[in-house]
Amino acid sequence: MNSYRIPVLDLKKQDRPARPAILRAIRRVLDRQEYVQSAATERFERAFGRWLGVREVVGVNSGTAALYLALKAMGVGQGDEVITTPFSFTATLEAIVHAGARPVLVDIDPATFCISPAGVDRALTRRTKVILPVHLYGHPADMDRLGAMARKGKVQILEDAAQAHGATWNGRKAGTFGRAAAFSFYPSKNLGAYGDAGAVVTDDPDLAERLRKLRNHGRTARYAHDLVGYNERLDGVQAAVLLAKLPFLNRWVRQRRSQAHRYDLALKNLRMILPKVHTKARHAYHLYVIRVRNRDSVAAALRSHGIDSAVHYPVPLHLQPCFKKLGYRRGDFPESELAAQSVLSLPLYPGLPKSHQARVVQVLSKLSESQNL
Repeated sequence: MNSYRIPVLDLKKQDRPARPAILRAIRRVLDRQEYVQSAATERFERAFGRWLGVREVVGVNSGTAALYLALKAMGVGQGDEVITTPFSFTATLEAIVHAGARPVLVDIDPATFCISPAGVDRALTRRTKVILPVHLYGHPADMDRLGAMARKGKVQILEDAAQAHGATWNGRKAGTFGRAAAFSFYPSKNLGAYGDAGAVVTDDPDLAERLRKLRNHGRTARYAHDLVGYNERLDGVQAAVLLAKLPFLNRWVRQRRSQAHRYDLALKNLRMILPKVHTKARHAYHLYVIRVRNRDSVAAALRSHGIDSAVHYPVPLHLQPCFKKLGYRRGDFPESELAAQSVLSLPLYPGLPKSHQARVVQVLSKLSESQNL
């Protein structure tokens, strides 16, 4: 085993330029003792709204809460159907199930890993309430075709933008197409807190007001409760961290794209499938994901050379035990199942040394030459 280690993600390196601002921001929250429903939360909501170009941002305590509360605020409940993809993190389906609706799954486009618009068109029924595309790995779904279907079918769109901070479709940022979008600020995201955090964004002020009630026990004043709500608020410390990091986000996304381009050039002739980007899209590269045969063997070989990799995601959601009752079986979504067997995330993050990337390329090149890819 090689003692030299290249991690998939190094938050210390990524956050180093923002660290002084982060510490000052946390100190202000501590000094003012504004931990819940804080001024820092409101400042972050306004700032993130300006950055994204939306009217309303409602901070919550996780990306999962953002999905769930958005569905509830959009009126999703028993008897409704929500169309989404089986190739995502489990939170996407958890939110639908907890909202009381039935997830209707559609396979992915193998080029982008995002939901297939043609599949969505076939899955639409009178019971469809929401289309929930996932901008997976930082590549936006085809929002032109999905938007046209939603308008024709008079259904709502909720974007799962948990991995898409900085991605664009036709020059417009992911998270600004649907009636609402859910963002995660989990620490590993392009914009990450120092714990769990999330937000729902929308241009609908009435929806935003309902969300603000739902996240805060359904109340309009301290002891006035209009709705049966939840305790899903974004706390002041996490909001302060996010507010301090936000000015660095554009720079960080540019660095991710630069590193991805470096991989693209260096790996293009090897025995693997590189990330493809739709001509209308700009990838945010939350993850740089290749596809290889013998994925587990490749990961083990990288690890033996001190290089970490990761798999996002090894089991499609329709094959997870907790979703067995949905009635789907192996073979129902062949592209998602094939992706789950072949995807491998390589080291990529702001601050990744060029020498580390060169080492990853060197090892993969040797594996390709030996036909072990």
